[in-house]
Amino acid sequence: MNREYPDRPMVGIGVVVFRADQVLLIRRGKPPRLGQWSLPGGLQELGETVFQAAVREVREECAVAIEPISIIDIVDAITPDADGRVRFHYTLVEVLAEWRAGAPVAGDDAMDAAWFDPRDVGSLGMWEQTTRIIAKGLAMRG
Repeated sequence: MNREYPDRPMVGIGVVVFRADQVLLIRRGKPPRLGQWSLPGGLQELGETVFQAAVREVREECAVAIEPISIIDIVDAITPDADGRVRFHYTLVEVLAEWRAGAPVAGDDAMDAAWFDPRDVGSLGMWEQTTRIIAKGLAMRG
């Protein structure tokens, strides 16, 4: 299925990866939100569980090994074009995970990958839902 102007929503996985007091972010290499800092993730593949997709996507985008912990939330990401047609439509399952190994290296769909202090992510100009999900994941960690 084409990602632009799809005939149905696609399931995407976003992963909030924590290592000690830092959160892993990628700079998006493809639309939507090209060039913005965001969570690593991507589309769930047929036959894959949500947690399997989270592990694979973080490995492909960042070369980092993770352990998924729980589901944080579900986010509807619907992007219309100038005429009001749905250009992108993702149902995003946001996963909380802990870092297990590896240093972030941009790969696959990412232009960059790095660790950030979660208290500073609001200054990066990210999508407001991403900022909200990171805060919710941090609160869930305790």
